[in-house]
Amino acid sequence: MQNRRQDRRQNRTQEAQGNTGRDAGSLAGKVALVAGATRGAGRAMAVELGRAGATVYVTGRTTRDHVSEVGRRSETIEETAELVTAAGGTGVAVPTDHLDPARVRALVERIDAEQHRLDILVNDVWGGDVHVEWDKKMWEHDLDKGLRILRLGVETHIVTSRFALPLLVRSRGGLVVEVTDGTEEYNRRYRKPYYYDLAKAAPLRMARALAEELAEYGCTAVCLTPGWLRSEAMLDTHFKVTEENWLDGTRQDPHFAISETPTYVGRAVAALAADPDVARFNGQSLSSGGLAKEYGFTDVDGSAPDAWRYLMEVDQESDTADVTGYR
Repeated sequence: MQNRRQDRRQNRTQEAQGNTGRDAGSLAGKVALVAGATRGAGRAMAVELGRAGATVYVTGRTTRDHVSEVGRRSETIEETAELVTAAGGTGVAVPTDHLDPARVRALVERIDAEQHRLDILVNDVWGGDVHVEWDKKMWEHDLDKGLRILRLGVETHIVTSRFALPLLVRSRGGLVVEVTDGTEEYNRRYRKPYYYDLAKAAPLRMARALAEELAEYGCTAVCLTPGWLRSEAMLDTHFKVTEENWLDGTRQDPHFAISETPTYVGRAVAALAADPDVARFNGQSLSSGGLAKEYGFTDVDGSAPDAWRYLMEVDQESDTADVTGYR
């Protein structure tokens, strides 16, 4: 309960701070599906789409009555939907396992029946971190866990697109956002271990492929990555800090200074969705930091961290953290 109260306080604080880079109500009348919106980037994307006026269907496996294999009870899709509505949109929570084609088909049929359209699809399903054996070679990694990672990070996106895209292409101007970890440039290096590397490379290629297939319908597909995300788990589990004292985490890893709130990538998605010329990005690899420069939004503290440029130019080259010029 304490985590939920803190999350609501954080959401209200984030609403009041920073520059969103767009007009209020810019997505009024639009319908979005954020697949994988229980927490982290997915939750923030759903909330920021709602803040811009959209109706947002939010999906995930953790509800107030059921906890997924991720094992966190502190965030639920019902709460995400409430945050979307509180931000100014309409949030609709639909419990969905995106590895179950029948459940995904039913989800899309419901959106069609209730809204008769789909304008924005965000493929953010993940949940694979709990299965990653970070320091093991491919042949040492548990095979069942490795294949589960690929199912969660790749197959879920495929199943969702298979059923959602026929509804999205009915109207020109639709947007598909494949979410990953890392830009195309950064992910040319090996993102060990083997199964994680595959899972995070796949959405980049998915966006490239869908860009080709959607163009004739006047729709756009992109791949988007947040930077070093201060997700709930990153704060309370990995660094054991809160959003209020997150800088204490730099004692463990000085480069944590480049990190960003989930709201930052949420604002990136909302800016893309509101851009009438978004097709200029069709098929491209995009980042929250790069889009902040394009659209003029900031993180909630008014900064504009460019994490992937920092990780390329500083983190890989030095043990000393200096974010000057990068946020």
